Amino acid sequence: MFLAMVARMGIRLLASLVGIAAGLILSVALLSDFSATSKAIVVATIVFWIVHLIVNFIALKMLIRNPSIAMAGLLALASTIVSLIIVNLIVSDLEIRGITTYVLATLIIWITTAAADMVGTSKIRDRR
Repeated sequence: MFLAMVARMGIRLLASLVGIAAGLILSVALLSDFSATSKAIVVATIVFWIVHLIVNFIALKMLIRNPSIAMAGLLALASTIVSLIIVNLIVSDLEIRGITTYVLATLIIWITTAAADMVGTSKIRDRR
């Protein structure tokens, strides 16, 4: 039972990191005002994941008591853009220029992390 729980957590962690990394890579590839080196993408993925967890925890546990599905989606978008801003401030060799680029990168990262989460959830169900 304990090993199954650890495996589920590992799958969720891996899916989350893959989704964030994919979103950052796609943002660099698709958005001309979003640039990053390979090293910056690796560092940004880890920093983004940590910041996103903290922002989500604060938003869900402290600010909102009973979030609806719509509110949870809105919070996910808001925490994604806040995390992206913080990552841009912290990670050297990653540069995001312009509000439009922030908005588009937020959508790209949000979509890739949601897709990765769905794949991770599917893998967890398959293991049961």
